[in-house]
Amino acid sequence: MVIKVVKGNPTPEELAAALAVVQARAAALASAPSGAARAADEWSAPARVARRTLPQPGPRAWARTYWPG
Repeated sequence: MVIKVVKGNPTPEELAAALAVVQARAAALASAPSGAARAADEWSAPARVARRTLPQPGPRAWARTYWPG
């Protein structure tokens, strides 16, 4: 595995911390059984993108959809 810093100038401590996270993730994936179903990735979960419910339209909501210029 090759890791390359493409932007910035990390300190040796920051680089070591990032490498430790990458190695831990790789070890966790390697130790999982090959036939096991993977858990859904939280980063791509729709609930993460839209955490709040959208406001419901109220009276005269149609009038607020157009802003005359």
